[in-house]
Amino acid sequence: MAKKRKERILNPEPFVPEGTEYAKSKKSSKAARKHQQEGDLIDSHISSKIMKQALIQLKEVEDEDETNEQNVTRSSFQGLEEEPRKVEEDINGDGIEDIDEFAGFDENQSQFGGFDEINEDDEKLMDAFLSKDPGSQTTTLADVLVKRLKANDFTVASENRPMPKVDTSVIEVYKGVATLLSRYTVGKIPKAFKFIPSMKNWEEVLYITEPEKWSANACYQATRIFASNLGAKKAERFYRLVLLPRVREDIKKNKRLHFALYQTLKKALYKPAAVFKGILFPLCESRTCTLREAVILGSIIEKCSIPPLHSSVALMKLAGMEYCGTTSYFIKLFLEKKYALPYRVVDAVVAHFMRFENETRKMPVIWHQSLLAFVQRYKNELQKEDKDNLKILLEKQNHALVTPEISRELNNSRNRGEKEDDLMSISAPVFVINKTIEEDRFDIPEVPMELD
Repeated sequence: MAKKRKERILNPEPFVPEGTEYAKSKKSSKAARKHQQEGDLIDSHISSKIMKQALIQLKEVEDEDETNEQNVTRSSFQGLEEEPRKVEEDINGDGIEDIDEFAGFDENQSQFGGFDEINEDDEKLMDAFLSKDPGSQTTTLADVLVKRLKANDFTVASENRPMPKVDTSVIEVYKGVATLLSRYTVGKIPKAFKFIPSMKNWEEVLYITEPEKWSANACYQATRIFASNLGAKKAERFYRLVLLPRVREDIKKNKRLHFALYQTLKKALYKPAAVFKGILFPLCESRTCTLREAVILGSIIEKCSIPPLHSSVALMKLAGMEYCGTTSYFIKLFLEKKYALPYRVVDAVVAHFMRFENETRKMPVIWHQSLLAFVQRYKNELQKEDKDNLKILLEKQNHALVTPEISRELNNSRNRGEKEDDLMSISAPVFVINKTIEEDRFDIPEVPMELD
């Protein structure tokens, strides 16, 4: 209160006459402050200048982007059937992350540290189940298209890398894109490349960009685009002909997988059915999958979430496939995800193991481990006949450490359709007293007391 009273005394305004200059200046300053609170409007002449400068700066940014993309502009697509504006809306309008916001991957990053822990003895045992046929190697997109072009046109039979019958301007544009993708690390992807998934002849145009020479970061960006904009069947073909050969080549060359390619495989799981049909199944069907390749691909299956339906189909497909040593590794991974499998899949896995009843070759440790994982998770879903057959199998295919555990799991389990109460009565019968216990509250035993 004292402060307010002092301010009133020191304030000269109540004692200033209205006609003085001091009063006029005070009124004008108050009016100005009130006008500033309401918000001052910018003159139309000044706003037009601001807009003109903003447009000039925007044009400069667009010119820089076009220069960095080596003059790959929309005018190059006049000979194509697709409309560029519509294609760009389809790419950027699905809610996927911005393709251009990519900072690259560090070359020194590591995704998995267990590659050096592979058992060499187990790897030698699995080599006995590998195919020695050289024709079972992975097929690339270039192999498919070169064979197709040479079959349709005898004039290109002598060329090493024939070009498809596409407009010359389109070939020149995508050859420039191929040069960019071969040394791509960070930044924007050429707009011409983003239009490929919407083309009818997307395989031929993709072939011009030379996918086998892409950098690892370019493979990651390409997978993001194709996984988001292609259907399941087309994505499967892209994975089979482009991504799988590149991954296998990198593992074979460097004894490890580049971090960008590892992230590419994780990004490809956006379409799990396409990954299984385009990468996992062809890898196992080739019967040339090494243990190192299985460990790398298996770590992705183990870490990432996969829908149970897709995993059930994949497990059933692997169980019915011609056996390769690394197939047991993938079966074990799917079993350890602990899905509620249909009985049809459980029966298929039982049939898979029973095929080795008369196998003369020594089975690798991973085979016994996959059988143990199956019995541990699904022992209560097996029929009595299946358990009897598996016990016969264990007499012929046994391991000193793993087989006793499998037998113990089979013996201490109930059969399919039985309840837990039935298991208790069969394995460890307990006599249950149904009569209630009656107590006499006056029948209290004598307690010796200490004398005073």
